[in-house]
Amino acid sequence: MQVSVETTSQIERRITIQVPAAEIDEAVSARLKDTAKNIRLNGFRKGRVPMAVVHQRYGKDVRNEVVGEVMRERYVRAITDEGLNPAGFPHIDATVNESGKDLEFVATMEVYPEIELASIEGTSVERPVVEITDADIDEMIETLRKQNADWEETDAAAKDGDQVTLDFQGFLGDEPFEGGSAEGHALVLGSNSFIPGFEAQLEGVKAGDEKSINVTFPDDYQAEHLAGKEATFKVKVHKVATKKLPDVDDAFIQRFGVEGGDESQFRAEIKKNMTRESEQAIDNRVKQQVLDALKKANEIPVPASLVQQETDGMKRQAAQQFGLGEDFDVSQLPNELFAEQAKSRVQVGLLLAEVIKSNGLEATDDEIKAKVEELAEQYQEPQQVVDYYMGNEQMKTQVKSAVLEEKAVDKLLEQANVSDVTMSYQQVLAAAQKQEESEEAEESEQA
Repeated sequence: MQVSVETTSQIERRITIQVPAAEIDEAVSARLKDTAKNIRLNGFRKGRVPMAVVHQRYGKDVRNEVVGEVMRERYVRAITDEGLNPAGFPHIDATVNESGKDLEFVATMEVYPEIELASIEGTSVERPVVEITDADIDEMIETLRKQNADWEETDAAAKDGDQVTLDFQGFLGDEPFEGGSAEGHALVLGSNSFIPGFEAQLEGVKAGDEKSINVTFPDDYQAEHLAGKEATFKVKVHKVATKKLPDVDDAFIQRFGVEGGDESQFRAEIKKNMTRESEQAIDNRVKQQVLDALKKANEIPVPASLVQQETDGMKRQAAQQFGLGEDFDVSQLPNELFAEQAKSRVQVGLLLAEVIKSNGLEATDDEIKAKVEELAEQYQEPQQVVDYYMGNEQMKTQVKSAVLEEKAVDKLLEQANVSDVTMSYQQVLAAAQKQEESEEAEESEQA
């Protein structure tokens, strides 16, 4: 076997492989003899078909089968001998494939890029410092009260935040339009779930009132036949209900798993959860700054095959997220929606892998278990979660990757100039939300 490797780009290799004709012809001949033992043709007994007939009937298919097997086997042998590290599957073409001639084929493949990490020395990284105060805990308890409020019917006029149950029908001029009516619809004023201006005009109504509401559909409204149009809704109010917040008593506290309804323990649990949430937001903010700096300092070529693999994975996640079903063909989702984010993920993954490798970072079983226990704290039965993860090699591998990634980020942080910035709990969560929205907007623009 003769092998030559041509470097066509930083991450692409073109391998030309030649296999002596005798090897192919002998393998084809042997395969045809085996085939002849089992075939049946009219006029011949089983195993008695002349080889000339067997070759005429099956020679082409058998040769293609043998050549396919040989190309795959010799490709693997070649990349092993040449020390190549393929990223994804090759594209293989036979350039000479004739009986009596040496088989020649070309395998075009992508390889993992050779990375010489550039330092992020001098990068400025802001690390939020958050203290959970009693006022923060009070605000969280108030939020929990609102989330668990009951609706209490009232004779008073509806105000912002009240729930109005109503029938409505929409008209363009004197003609009702499709999809513009409902009965017994419960609408919370101020929720902005209706057309702009609709909810505000319901403030002040009482049960039994009838009213006409005039609105203008936004120019970018999803239903094109309504976009920018003026409409009138005839409304009948059945009832108005106001929120009744629960008292912070034993029964309320026990809803959140605090046995006995002890308020001090309840506040301690809330603080623990808020602390964990803020620490996650801080870690994510610091990590994102580090990874942005790492990518900026290391512009590397990214194998298209790895990007496609990541794109396919993101498509499957999107299909699951939107409940499209296991049978949904994810190829229907355009690659363009995911390609840029997929490329960024692959670039980061390659760079972090090099950080881990070059620094000899490892994750011990104790470190993996500690990470699992940290993740399990947010569940009601944490020990069950720990047992599940530690007893499942696939889940353990995922956690191991997370531990190694954290270690890599910490190692990179040693090169950066880290400054602490005091922030409130609300500020750090708002900043995390803003960062997430910014990333989503950037991905949408790129798509």
